[in-house]
Amino acid sequence: MADIRPDFPPGSRAHEGTWDADGAGVLALPSGRLIRGRGLRRPLPADGGPEPTYAVYLLGKEPPSVPWEAHWLRWPDFRLPADRARARAVLTEAWRRAADERVEIACHGGRGRTGTALACVAVLDGVPPGEAVAYVREHYDRHAVETPWQRAYVRRFGTPG
Repeated sequence: MADIRPDFPPGSRAHEGTWDADGAGVLALPSGRLIRGRGLRRPLPADGGPEPTYAVYLLGKEPPSVPWEAHWLRWPDFRLPADRARARAVLTEAWRRAADERVEIACHGGRGRTGTALACVAVLDGVPPGEAVAYVREHYDRHAVETPWQRAYVRRFGTPG
């Protein structure tokens, strides 16, 4: 897959189809892509803002349907994705689409699985695997990525295969 980098500065609103950089849960990646992390136990923002156009839901059981395109990754709480090859493919698609769409990644609480997935997306965006957890904790949620095996998964995510 080609490494496509949009030509907009980090934190800017690059395209009308993306998130507001100051929106709740929005992570600005080094390339300028914006991606929103969210805990599904919290409702969508009440400000009447835009809905996602593409979402990845990281749950142990299938989530309810939503009116936007969404993918479910079987990912039990405090664990790792059941199908790691599929997780890589879906997270790569989320990274690609975040260039000009409103992409959301969410689990129940919005920290462990969501933080792990966001750190993997940060690796795809060029953040070194050993620094991706710290990047997400600094720019998304200081409690993101909850377990040692989630941290190890992010470090390994940077290696092919």
